[in-house]
Amino acid sequence: MATTTTSTYPTTFTLGGDLTINRLGYGAMRITGQGIWGPPADHDESIRVLQRAVELGVNFIDTADSYGPNVSEELIAEALYPYQPGLVIATKGGLLRTGPNEWPIDASPEHLEEVLHGSLKRLQLDQIDLYQLHRVDPEVPFEKTLEFLQKAQEEGLVKHIGLSEVTVEQIKKAQEYVKVVAVQNMYSIENRKWEAELTYTREQGMAFIPWYPLAGGNSEALAALGQLAHKHQATSPQIALSWLLHHSPNILLIPGTSKVKHLEENMKTADIQLSTEDMAVLDRIGA
Repeated sequence: MATTTTSTYPTTFTLGGDLTINRLGYGAMRITGQGIWGPPADHDESIRVLQRAVELGVNFIDTADSYGPNVSEELIAEALYPYQPGLVIATKGGLLRTGPNEWPIDASPEHLEEVLHGSLKRLQLDQIDLYQLHRVDPEVPFEKTLEFLQKAQEEGLVKHIGLSEVTVEQIKKAQEYVKVVAVQNMYSIENRKWEAELTYTREQGMAFIPWYPLAGGNSEALAALGQLAHKHQATSPQIALSWLLHHSPNILLIPGTSKVKHLEENMKTADIQLSTEDMAVLDRIGA
């Protein structure tokens, strides 16, 4: 693979000031059934994906109780417990599942208490390294949700706390109750709605974890990605992921897949060094 060294990036990030992880991690949503519902079509392949990810240097795995529901967390424990030292497993709570591709929000303290204890049991952990609020619930006062997270941390059930799909104002509100160490918002080379949140988290020393990180079909984006993929003897998704790693040092990537072959392709993203000229071309896409 052709590489250049004119634009480099740090390969690790220290989460919460004490958990140093590789910035290229793994998202465990896709190891469930269709519609993120039920067991995977190929159970053994899902187990191999998780084990291969760790073999390839992944030490940050992101999941949620709602993936399945419960299935993703159960598979992680089946494949990887007892866990290697330094492996950080992040999970989330705050969504209900009523069927395939259905995600009602419930961030009430009662629901969060139930699913947090369920996650601990399924993952076979006494403490979750990073517990993330999956969504702010418009039907529940944010303060009530935050008070629960504060209490869970004080009780030692969670080490660090993160948020998902939140504004700068919501992050600041949460910081009145807990130390926020990570924010997980939708973000990609062509979807930079949350650029202000990325900037704020970088300034605050928080991780920013983009979900849906690949270009979704914008013709300009696909053309530019295709040209650079050819130049670097890579794939367009690899270039899109590499742009994120280069774009901001606090971005943690969690590309997900249910296939070992695809996982290995994603992990080769770390070998790509985009030049400053490459970055200039890609930066214009979402500007």
